[in-house]
Amino acid sequence: MRTSNPTFNDKTFSVSGVRVGLGEAMTINGTIMKTVILLLCALLTAGWSWNRFLATQDPAEMGGYIGIGAIGGFIVALVTVFKKTWSPVTAPLYALLEGLFLGSVSAIFELRYPGIAMQAVALTFGTCFCMLMAYRSGLIKVTQKFTMGVVAATGGIAIFYLVTMVLGFFHVQVPILYGNSNISIIFSLLVVGIAALNLVLDFNFIEQGAAQGAPRYMEWYSAFGLMVTLVWLYLEMLRLLSKIRSRR
Repeated sequence: MRTSNPTFNDKTFSVSGVRVGLGEAMTINGTIMKTVILLLCALLTAGWSWNRFLATQDPAEMGGYIGIGAIGGFIVALVTVFKKTWSPVTAPLYALLEGLFLGSVSAIFELRYPGIAMQAVALTFGTCFCMLMAYRSGLIKVTQKFTMGVVAATGGIAIFYLVTMVLGFFHVQVPILYGNSNISIIFSLLVVGIAALNLVLDFNFIEQGAAQGAPRYMEWYSAFGLMVTLVWLYLEMLRLLSKIRSRR
């Protein structure tokens, strides 16, 4: 089963020469516990960077934390993808770096739109819970067509973001991404929806890994994969809410 989450692919649960079914196997409960640990790590550094901003009230000072968190998190994520056996160490490190990034970004948004950070957090975890319930109840079935559709949509969004990033170097902004028009808000809603559907694919992939008896360290890697999707979903929620609030 394929998933559009770049941290998961068809060979995720049979890596590093470890044959499925040998040694201690990953479990869904173990993955849940590892995910909670990563969330706490992210919360720790997010709280620290948030408090730093409250003390200075200077958005410019947060630029360094944003850069360290974003670039450092990206590098650690790449290392984790290619060295899955290192995930018990790199996954918490990724969470700490992303927390630094998210806390700084959230504080800047909070300065302009009071209360937006907590709204984005609530919507992110509320969406995650709803997607989990929909998946567990069978309301959303992960079929081949469903998977291909989500993968294609996610790939299209990634390409669009890459193009807008390149255009940004030439001081060209794309209104649909940065504006607050009706089309821009609809686009953000669409991206949030695709990010949420990626959670369903992740749940399904993790369940398959546990059923196949993947190695125990894959609990950390699977938790890392979920964190990647949750970070994306939270940022899109933040973007969507800021567009809505800016119209008031």
